[in-house]
Amino acid sequence: MRGHQLAIAGMDTVTVFANSPELAKTHPKRPKTYDALFAPRATYYTGRIDLHDLDWGTEGLWAVNTAFSCLSLIDDTYSFIPKWKPSFISKFSPEDRCHLNGMAMLNGKPEYVSALGKSDVKQGWRERKAKGGILMHVPSGEILLENLPMPHSPRMCKGKLLMLLSATGELVEVDPKKGSYEVIRPLSGFVRGMAVHGDYLFVGLSKIRKTSSSFRDLPIASKSLFSGVVAIYIPHGSIAGFIRYETSVEELYDVQVLPNMRRPGILSIEKNEHLSTLMTPNQTYWAITSKSE
Repeated sequence: MRGHQLAIAGMDTVTVFANSPELAKTHPKRPKTYDALFAPRATYYTGRIDLHDLDWGTEGLWAVNTAFSCLSLIDDTYSFIPKWKPSFISKFSPEDRCHLNGMAMLNGKPEYVSALGKSDVKQGWRERKAKGGILMHVPSGEILLENLPMPHSPRMCKGKLLMLLSATGELVEVDPKKGSYEVIRPLSGFVRGMAVHGDYLFVGLSKIRKTSSSFRDLPIASKSLFSGVVAIYIPHGSIAGFIRYETSVEELYDVQVLPNMRRPGILSIEKNEHLSTLMTPNQTYWAITSKSE
């Protein structure tokens, strides 16, 4: 999320949406229903490179390119522009060698990344998937922490580095200088996806994939889990509330906060409705279509 823009990675695309409260108020079929409306403005055809974390920085839209074990920039000429890879990765190759997944930004640039293993062979991270994770400092290339239980979603929060340990269901605070971490609190789910807003953290919780050997043998699998989003009050580390999905959602990858919105809408690129949204710097319009259309 950047200002009024929202980027979402699909299986082989990245779509950038823009919010228009004016279009929301005048929705032809549902007027006065939404207080925000995100319409697709650009789609980048990346190919199947298994993108994970996305975030805008000073150079553009950064993406964790898991298939190629690198950080990349989303581009309108190439599938992606590779910008950084761990020093132990010998070459750019679509082999998911270390399962690079999470990225923490600082001052508009990637500062920390998480991966599920230190490996330079195709899907080598799977050998120690439950306890072979690492956290790296991007500018120096240094590995700060090793033997982590499936780290995800490193985030900077009020000058501190937070991270999720998915295999054990824990929210932790990392001390990069000491190369250590402290558990803030355990949570009832496969934790993945985290956003900061004011004094609150919002953390995504997922159920375990029962059909996957990568998940069913994890330490967290023995606990009673649910999928949803939990809100944590940062000063006390206490749970302020949660959203629980009973049937519709079993897994979440990331969480984003849409501030000052009570009922936002989003238009799918799979349907034609978004083609009627016209946005300029000063005006917005719903296109008029003929009855024959």
